[in-house]
Amino acid sequence: MYVDFSLLPNTSRVWVYQADRSLTDDEVQQIRQQLMPFVQNWKRHGDDLKASFQIKYQQFIILAVDENFNNVSGCSIDASVHIIQDVQKKFGIDLLNKMNVTFKDGSNVNIVSLTAFKEFAKQDKITSDTLVFNNMITSKAELETSWEVKASESWHAKFLN
Repeated sequence: MYVDFSLLPNTSRVWVYQADRSLTDDEVQQIRQQLMPFVQNWKRHGDDLKASFQIKYQQFIILAVDENFNNVSGCSIDASVHIIQDVQKKFGIDLLNKMNVTFKDGSNVNIVSLTAFKEFAKQDKITSDTLVFNNMITSKAELETSWEVKASESWHAKFLN
């Protein structure tokens, strides 16, 4: 069952999918229309999941489930990956490439390969103060406190000079 993202508890489990490019306003709207019925009907072995989603910065799809209501299962996680794969196919984007790194340059959101990110760090184009997106987070609380952070406060720090 769909609930507003803001109403989910901070303990809710989240998955962050980053697109390999910025999405247009029209694509964001179409993706919302595709995700809404999925989230409304998302189940675990026939039991409703209390779930929601957000699209942030025209680039990130964030799915969330309140596991205090019902835990997700392997099958329900597989179903979410399938809808993400459907979105990828429909819009010609890659949402599952974990070897891409996203960071902010002022107000611009940039996505580069991990190799390029390492090179930028060597050249001091990426510094400890660069805002990065830590897509390894797993809870709504982490989304709010540890997702968009300075590189020095994330796993990205190991690549800094």
